[in-house]
Amino acid sequence: MFQKRPIFIIVLFLPLLFLILAFTSLNTEESLPKTLYLIGDSTVRNGGEGNLQRGWGNFLQEFFDSSRLNVSNQAMAGRSTRTFLKEGRWDKVLSTLQPGDYVIMQFGHNEGSVPDTTRAGYRGVLRGMGEETKELIWPDGTIETVHTYGWYLEKFIQDTKAKGATPIVASMIPRNKFQHGEVERANQDFGKWAREAARRHGVPFLDLNTLIGDLYDTWGPEVVKGLFEKDHTHTNEAGARINAWSVTQGIKKLNNTDLKEYLKKDQPTLFLIGDSTVKNGQGDGAGGLWGWGDFLAPYFDSDQIKVQNHALGGTSSRTFQTYGLWEKVLDKMEPGDFLIMQFGHNDSSPLDDTLRARGTIKSAGLEAEHIYNPITKQQETVYSYGQYLRQMILAAKAKEVTPIVCSLIPRNNWENGKVVRADQGYGLWAKQVAEDTHTAFIDLNTLVANQYDSLGEEYVRTHYFNETDHTHTIQKGAELNAQLVAKAIDELTEIALKEYLMK
Repeated sequence: MFQKRPIFIIVLFLPLLFLILAFTSLNTEESLPKTLYLIGDSTVRNGGEGNLQRGWGNFLQEFFDSSRLNVSNQAMAGRSTRTFLKEGRWDKVLSTLQPGDYVIMQFGHNEGSVPDTTRAGYRGVLRGMGEETKELIWPDGTIETVHTYGWYLEKFIQDTKAKGATPIVASMIPRNKFQHGEVERANQDFGKWAREAARRHGVPFLDLNTLIGDLYDTWGPEVVKGLFEKDHTHTNEAGARINAWSVTQGIKKLNNTDLKEYLKKDQPTLFLIGDSTVKNGQGDGAGGLWGWGDFLAPYFDSDQIKVQNHALGGTSSRTFQTYGLWEKVLDKMEPGDFLIMQFGHNDSSPLDDTLRARGTIKSAGLEAEHIYNPITKQQETVYSYGQYLRQMILAAKAKEVTPIVCSLIPRNNWENGKVVRADQGYGLWAKQVAEDTHTAFIDLNTLVANQYDSLGEEYVRTHYFNETDHTHTIQKGAELNAQLVAKAIDELTEIALKEYLMK
């Protein structure tokens, strides 16, 4: 009797055990990452690391939370809807496609040739959305039935739905072809048919041809050609990343799919550039000296925005660019980021001295002077302080980054009990450039000077500077300046940066 009791207990609790196992299995399935499959041609997947030509699908994973969704880029260079199906590539995707997954399909670049068995026509399809077909007999006797572009897309859509997955049709990205200042569109052929295929089956449609085409039109041919290094169809890495970002912007606007829920939460970056008063040395307080940029981050919600201090001591608005520092920052910036620039302390140096040759022409105008640079041992055209600021502002705006100009903080120089201001020099010119480029401006020179004046010369000298340096603040001075910058950001109108400040 006692030997049977354990069996009785197991039988009694067996239904509960099955319930627990089923619940655990359900939770496990829900926690497994879904997959977003990409199918298409070389504009979706092209080249490997270091290759000059890349597809937008190469970088799409960076925009998604990989713990919840994986991007599987199954696109293949040179393929059309016809050859992607004929070569068994679509069957390979179908074999691993699971309910709840997604498929983005973008074809059109390789479908344009007349379909036949020659090298030129082996991937061509019939134009349109109809049911017409064309029979081809290959040299080995194989018979192939070629369909319309729309037929192939509809097959991909129907097969995806049958698997319980979500198909998303995308129109082809535009080529680097401009006519009368506007990029060539595909809205009368492959783009139009892709939209119609999506409409017929009630599935999401990403009009990449329009999304990216509108960007290209805004930037113009001269800017866009920098995204295409070898031909007019295949983008370089910069172009591919811009297109991947455009894909995510399109996904965010789709109402008939929840794919947008798997995108990473947008977290912009606030970039700081300037001289040693923004970041002194390595930003580690060497010699007791600090820049205000090293104390700005705590004023922002780190879960919402990143702060990167790329300022470098000893640079002017000119040498920050000629040393290549600006180019590196510009490469890092993405649409939606912010940029604060503060230069001026080193711009007053000579244009062509043998020590640093970092000076700029003292104005906000368009003056220029041709010199021999004894440091680089090359001829160089030097511009005004204002023009160097203007160049960085316009480059940032071209990348859809929001720039903010700061006037330089005042030095520990006093006259008649008042700190010396820069409102007739670099502070004024910074303001003028901000105004004529319609850029946000923080008059940091005035804000800090007002604070210094209210505290008095003796207090400022002993609390914010050391005894031997009249330019670089110690920690308390840098903290005060950072506080004033944050307060000024909070008071800026029509600038979204204030939304990321700690509440």
